[in-house]
Amino acid sequence: MAAAMTGSSLRSHQLWSLPSSRAKPTIRTSRVPRRITPRMSSSGDSSIDPLTALTRILFGRSLPPSILVGAVRSTWTSAWQVMMSQMAPSDRSGSYSRPDSPFRRRPGATQTVPDATGRFHLYVGLPCPWAHRTLIVRALKGLERAVPVSIASPSADGSWEFRETDTQRGDYSPGADKANGCRTLRQVYKLRAGGYDGRSTVPMLWDSERRNVFCNESLDIAEFFNSGMNDVAGSPSLDLSPAELREEVDRWIEIIYPNVNNGVYRCGFAQSQEAYDSAADGLFTTLDMLESHLAESRYLCGDRVTLADIFLFTTLIRFDLVYNVLFRCTKKKLVQYPNLHGYMRDIYQIPKVAETCDFNAIMDGYYKILFPLNPGGIRPAIPSGFERDSLFRPHNREVLSGRKRGTGAQ
Repeated sequence: MAAAMTGSSLRSHQLWSLPSSRAKPTIRTSRVPRRITPRMSSSGDSSIDPLTALTRILFGRSLPPSILVGAVRSTWTSAWQVMMSQMAPSDRSGSYSRPDSPFRRRPGATQTVPDATGRFHLYVGLPCPWAHRTLIVRALKGLERAVPVSIASPSADGSWEFRETDTQRGDYSPGADKANGCRTLRQVYKLRAGGYDGRSTVPMLWDSERRNVFCNESLDIAEFFNSGMNDVAGSPSLDLSPAELREEVDRWIEIIYPNVNNGVYRCGFAQSQEAYDSAADGLFTTLDMLESHLAESRYLCGDRVTLADIFLFTTLIRFDLVYNVLFRCTKKKLVQYPNLHGYMRDIYQIPKVAETCDFNAIMDGYYKILFPLNPGGIRPAIPSGFERDSLFRPHNREVLSGRKRGTGAQ
């Protein structure tokens, strides 16, 4: 856990100060004006840094000449395209194409694993919505003791590394690799038999017994936590994908993943206008549909929280914090969707869910790391609708429980 920047052409404007009608006339003399030599910052103006002083010598206080602007734009665009091709591979249309996870569970392979306590170790990063899914399911199922977790931090180049931080959030504090003592996630991947040279992504479930990557696909890990570890789960009776709802849960996931979960990334990582327009249209059409559906249904599949709700939640909780601004998902903010925002608060207030959400880590992980999208690294303020007090406001969605509904997952 980026896009071409186009803008109107820069034009220099000369500002003229007109004399007041009461101003005294200026008397011209033949006195030779004293030559003023530009100086770098002196003791009298120590606040001006050397770069600013140099630009004032070259251009005064006007904007740089158009030839320099053009050269910089061309150079930056080329560099941006190179970085984007590595960070966010695209197809010929410029549309972001998310790479497949190389370590998948076999379809339907969610049977219980015997003697699972201590065998598996979960690697996550707090900014990542895909990793966040697994943290929430782990918490709701009561697997905190059975499946220890190591929380990696994003490094300057976007990879994941293990380092101590000042964050004190118990189990959710970034820090050392508790399973293998590695310094980076890449090193953990390379420990498997045969090594590994691909993308080292989170979440990743490590099999400590076999010294291998068990799975690095969030959907598969969530399903495994839900039904494959009930023997060691603190809440084995909780089923986030019950048999009677499984088809409906799967239909919702098939709608949410391409249009919302990946849809925000397709907006942010689009490398052509056409690709962005298509992604934005799919995203907001789906959000409009979800807003309508949730007006009549407390959760996506009725009165029960399912995996589909968890998967939607981890995108919604980041929407106004990151995606609306950095990924240009600007048609609407989430707070402008009263049902979606209330639904998000409903899930946030489920015991153990709020503890998995670290807004500072989320915002730093996007604004300070995704250099091609935010070269200055400036992090905006947290929107008021996503402050803790706002998220714990009553959602009143319990009044929808038991109401007859239709499924929107057609």
